[in-house]
Amino acid sequence: MRHDPSAGPPPSDSAAAPAPPALSPHTQRLLQEPAVLLLLRLSWPNILIMLAQASTGLVETWWLSHLGTDALAGMALVFPAVMMMQMIAGGAMGGGISSAIARALGAGRRADADALVLHAVLINLGIGLVFSAVMLTFGRPIYAALGGEGGALDAALRYSNVVFAGNLFLWVMNALSSVIRGTGNMIVPGLVICVGALLLVPLSPLLIFGLGPLPGLGIAGGGVALVLYYVCGTLFLGWYVLSGRNLARLHRARLQWPLFRDILRVGAVAAITSVQTNLTIALSTGLVGEAAGVDAVAGFGTGARLEYLLVPLVFGIGGPLVALVGTNIGAGQRERAMHIALVGAGITFAMAETIGLAAALWPAAWLGLFSQDAGMIETGSTYLRIVGPAYGFFGLGMAFYFGSQGAGRLFWPLVAGFLRVLVAIGGGWLALRLTGSLTALFAALAAGLVVYGLVLAVAVRSGVWFHRRAR
Repeated sequence: MRHDPSAGPPPSDSAAAPAPPALSPHTQRLLQEPAVLLLLRLSWPNILIMLAQASTGLVETWWLSHLGTDALAGMALVFPAVMMMQMIAGGAMGGGISSAIARALGAGRRADADALVLHAVLINLGIGLVFSAVMLTFGRPIYAALGGEGGALDAALRYSNVVFAGNLFLWVMNALSSVIRGTGNMIVPGLVICVGALLLVPLSPLLIFGLGPLPGLGIAGGGVALVLYYVCGTLFLGWYVLSGRNLARLHRARLQWPLFRDILRVGAVAAITSVQTNLTIALSTGLVGEAAGVDAVAGFGTGARLEYLLVPLVFGIGGPLVALVGTNIGAGQRERAMHIALVGAGITFAMAETIGLAAALWPAAWLGLFSQDAGMIETGSTYLRIVGPAYGFFGLGMAFYFGSQGAGRLFWPLVAGFLRVLVAIGGGWLALRLTGSLTALFAALAAGLVVYGLVLAVAVRSGVWFHRRAR
């Protein structure tokens, strides 16, 4: 159709196109600043904050070790379940929440970002109730199946019942933290963690051992201190989001299935990945207990706690990765999102491998912090010498897992996690049956970490985030 000159100039393409959505200055920085500097700027305070959080668990374990081997073994039995809850609440569902909000803000959908806050809190409340019901009802048979018996099983139940009775606060606190991280704000959730660390350092021994008229609660006191931290964190973060200071605001909104789905399609699949990680440790604990007894369980559990320490450290980089990858993909900047993910993966590999090699070279320096029992140190040292050098691949895989959350593509992290379980537990069980040696079991655990990291690295680098049929 020809244009009539008397009607004036033809409309340009730019005039006909809708105006791009207005982005906040903060979101624009996530899309424009140099990738390496941006990731480092967001990550280094988060890493320090995650170190503070991890140190609180180590301090608690150190105090509980003074109650004896039964308490240490009981803690080893409960720790996979507690970590699985924390990883699903903060890392899996938390990643789904952060990813959904980051993508909404990157695309300029501010109303959806606000509505997602309420949906996030409701999802975490529901899952937290399920966790409480399962662990309070079936805790004894679960821990017995993992090799718990006698004093160790009693200690596990005393700690577990307290933590899971108050775990709703953990779920709400992590929902609110993830909402804030999804906007690219790592400082406010980090401050809550740092203050919580300061609170727990004196509170844990006070409640465990007592002071003056305050009676000691034993191992249950450690659980009470943890629950009090969750309560305080929930109250502060709730105030921050309700006050309107956060970019995504909590207000009454109509519940919509698409918004629930936007969180769950990432968070629910990521939760399976968290279950895989903790199931590997839990089943390994059972194999060690069956083969070598309670002292070996205490040694393995204390050694494996260092692997768990890597999770909050990697999350120090992973939290920013979810926000940065999600925001850039939401804005259509695929190459920049991939570049950020590769930089983050390189940093996490180097960090985790350094820790693993140090633990392999000087295992007693770590294990001796918690006990001088010869059997415990022997088993823990064997584990760290064999599995420690593979920690870098665990960090590598976790970085790509967080990047995949930001991209909303969790199929390959799920595949890699299943392969890890197959190699570590299936191969470990077979090796233990053929050789009767814990060394063979630990070699299978190390191989599982290597497979996990390499499979994810190859898949993401090949571009699966952007394939039309990618999940």
